Amino acid sequence: MTLKEDEIRELIDLLGKTRDREIDCDACLEQVAEFAEQQLSGKEVPEALDAVQQHLDVCGECREEYRVLMDVLRSSGDETRN
Repeated sequence: MTLKEDEIRELIDLLGKTRDREIDCDACLEQVAEFAEQQLSGKEVPEALDAVQQHLDVCGECREEYRVLMDVLRSSGDETRN
């Protein structure tokens, strides 16, 4: 199997994003609501949730779940203000 140059760059980028403490998808999804609420409130994300951000940076499936959750939270916040 031969990798294209852009695929190699993407793999190197992902390797550069690895950390000593990483979480899997299940752990990320357990914490993503708290992470999203912190983001929406404009508060600094606690260090305990750094692993969620790191996981979202490398996992497209969890990132999509996070985006959907953020859309729902934003729209419910808009309804509350009206």
